[in-house]
Amino acid sequence: MDIEVLGGLRALENGVPVVPVAQPARQVFAVLAAYADQMVPTSVLTAELSELSEHGSAGGPAGGPVGDPAGELARSVLLTSVRQIRELLAGAADSAGRRTPETVLVSLPGGFLLDTGGGRSDQHEFARETGAGYRAMARGEFAVAARRLRGALRLWRGPAFEGIHAGPRLAARIADLESTRISALRQWVEAELTLGRHQEFRAELRAVVAGKSPETYRMLAESLGSDLGSGPGDIGRALRRVLLGGPGPLVRVAA
Repeated sequence: MDIEVLGGLRALENGVPVVPVAQPARQVFAVLAAYADQMVPTSVLTAELSELSEHGSAGGPAGGPVGDPAGELARSVLLTSVRQIRELLAGAADSAGRRTPETVLVSLPGGFLLDTGGGRSDQHEFARETGAGYRAMARGEFAVAARRLRGALRLWRGPAFEGIHAGPRLAARIADLESTRISALRQWVEAELTLGRHQEFRAELRAVVAGKSPETYRMLAESLGSDLGSGPGDIGRALRRVLLGGPGPLVRVAA
């Protein structure tokens, strides 16, 4: 299974999309995808669904009927969601039957595991590329660092898990991914400016920040101006101040 989460959630099993449309099942799938190939405890999944039910979207009132605690309602919704996900997986199964719905979405004592079968993961690619970039920075190989970090940042199509309602565990995972994204952006900027590639950097910066969260993009736009500054010095000074710390930006937004 190929999974992409650095933007809207996408998942393909044998080339067939398998992300559910129904909100509770979609949220369960998102948490499983966030921790693909790892067991996710049932308690974590029910906590996510309890959060969703409080907003009136999990198939019933927030607390369920009298005598049916919210936890029991969440467990019922979880089992329904698992069944819906497996129905999608059944429709994507290969003719040889090597991966069945039950071996892809695995029931384990205390939880569930989404088995990707070694498929592509943009989370793993991002971690691999940023790690290589950081190591290159430490060795003083700035051209290599810039290339690897640029590639890592271009994996992002938008905010992580865009459009997915996030309960406590998924929200923590999203915050972690966004934090590593900002760290990679800072290191990439440092590598590019160290290389003195200001002219090329202007076009690359546009491409990289195009998919960033609105808040980060607004911060960059306000600091750099609508034309990313009037010259290499402006770009360098503004970026160092916005991304690497220091006094306020020197470039103003065009009126």
